Amino acid sequence: MIDLNELSSGLPAITPAFGSVLAEAGGICFESEGHKHGDKIRIRGDYKNSYKLLWPRITSQMLRCWNDPEVTTEHGAVGVAVLLAKKEIGYNVIERSRKGTGFDYWLGDDEANPFQNKARLEISGIRNMTDTQINTRVKKKLIQTNPSDGILPAYVIIVEFGNPLAEVRKK
Repeated sequence: MIDLNELSSGLPAITPAFGSVLAEAGGICFESEGHKHGDKIRIRGDYKNSYKLLWPRITSQMLRCWNDPEVTTEHGAVGVAVLLAKKEIGYNVIERSRKGTGFDYWLGDDEANPFQNKARLEISGIRNMTDTQINTRVKKKLIQTNPSDGILPAYVIIVEFGNPLAEVRKK
């Protein structure tokens, strides 16, 4: 199960307050695409799976707060992707990356040893796209991680809220 409510407990690189923000945004994205609690998100790419979805109860105040679909989609995708990284890749987000690196978060086993077993994570969200458009986005995001290429792998997670699905690729 992918329960966006879990984000309100926080992760090593996500405070409980920011986690609650991500959960709200993700819930709004799923509901705006007609999904209900318990619907499944399909995982494809280098990982194959599916998970039931849960999110916070969406209120009219939240809808007014999250009135910009682009910002909502971006934050909602981060919420879904960080939970998927933990479940599918086996890593937690342990630090936010800085602009210009070509990726969003550093991944690792835990915060006690943040520089061991690290990987990079780039996230993108879209409300509704075709498979061809998703594949194009994956290729673009894989190329985007080039500036930080080295010995550490990069993962790209594209969250598509319409179907819903998540494409997870390792570079």
